[in-house]
Amino acid sequence: MAFANKPSRNFTSVAGATTALVLLTALNFVNYIDRYILPGVQEQIKGEFHLTDAQIGSLTLWFMVAYMATSPITGWLGDRFPRKPMIVIAALFWSGINFFTAHVHSYDSLNLRHAALGIGEASFGIFAPAILADFYPEDQRNRVLTIFNVAIPVGAALGYLVGGVVGEHHGWRMSFIVSAVPGAIIAILIALFMREPERGASQHEKAKLEKGTVLSLIKNPAYLCSILGYAAVTFSLGGISWWMPSFLQRVDGRSESSAAFLMGAITVVTGLGGTITGGVIAQKWSMRNPKALYLVPAISAATAVPPALVCFFGPKQFTLPALAVAIFLIFLGTGPVNAATLNAVRPEIRATAMAGQLLIIHALGDAISPRIIGTVSDHSTLNMGLGSTLITMLLAAVIFYIGSHYAPPLHSSEAVAV
Repeated sequence: MAFANKPSRNFTSVAGATTALVLLTALNFVNYIDRYILPGVQEQIKGEFHLTDAQIGSLTLWFMVAYMATSPITGWLGDRFPRKPMIVIAALFWSGINFFTAHVHSYDSLNLRHAALGIGEASFGIFAPAILADFYPEDQRNRVLTIFNVAIPVGAALGYLVGGVVGEHHGWRMSFIVSAVPGAIIAILIALFMREPERGASQHEKAKLEKGTVLSLIKNPAYLCSILGYAAVTFSLGGISWWMPSFLQRVDGRSESSAAFLMGAITVVTGLGGTITGGVIAQKWSMRNPKALYLVPAISAATAVPPALVCFFGPKQFTLPALAVAIFLIFLGTGPVNAATLNAVRPEIRATAMAGQLLIIHALGDAISPRIIGTVSDHSTLNMGLGSTLITMLLAAVIFYIGSHYAPPLHSSEAVAV
């Protein structure tokens, strides 16, 4: 009789894990749509409020300040309380913030609005990977997080498109209103259909939060290298993502909708291709060598530099092809680096570990790079501003390579199929 019941329990486990992966990936997709609408319309905002490039770059600073200030609190909550209701609340909150952007009529109000958005998105970014890690064992997490992170290039691309196309025809405020609806719908679906997994369930062990476990993170070189390398990549990728639509308009002579369409199309095709390719390579390579979760991001960061240089400083006819190659290479490391972070820590502190990751990658990454690029642009050219970010790509490659020497072995366990 016990044997007869086993397939039913396994089916329930598989169905629950798959439902969580689908719904959380869908919400991550909306998350990145919301985040990349602003770069698609920032030239309109700059004109309406008579802003400098440094002020435009500061908009993301306040988003990230709120994002980072919230992450330690949400990390603490995520290791102690059910995460599903907090994800639902966060998604409904940021959808409401987007809807009320129609009432923003000053630069200060826009900064306040963007900071509020950061509070909602920080919660989701911490809870979702931790939940997926509880559903799937170590040897499956790279694959699962690659699927989850496919939403980044696809969502970012649609964010550019929604911002540029809707903004050009109906004004930049309408772009944010349009993005408010999907997040609310997916939040309701999560509330109805996704279950909360037990912490450590994928490892068949009882997670127990003990004193001193959080302090162990700063003594964990595998964890530190994964988040510091990711921070260096985020500095470059965040700055490039923020300023490329403006670059295509000012330097390449494109219209707002054309720049948004091209940036969106390139991001979705090459970013999606890079994410999937990097995930597949790391999945196969890590079966023989656990260092692969660090080496793939290292190779990704190092090889993206030459095409990016051509994009920023080369002839105009090479701008778009070089941009496509650079984005493809940067996204190779997206899935593996997140898997490396989660595999480096124990299940009882995963939410705290993800909070630490988000705090560091944004504090040292895209919280400051758009403003730095804008400041350099105000004093020289946008080309020079964007080019300055490539130093951190090389730094990322070095950090990931160092981290590969501390990569923990992958322990294969009973996988949950998707």
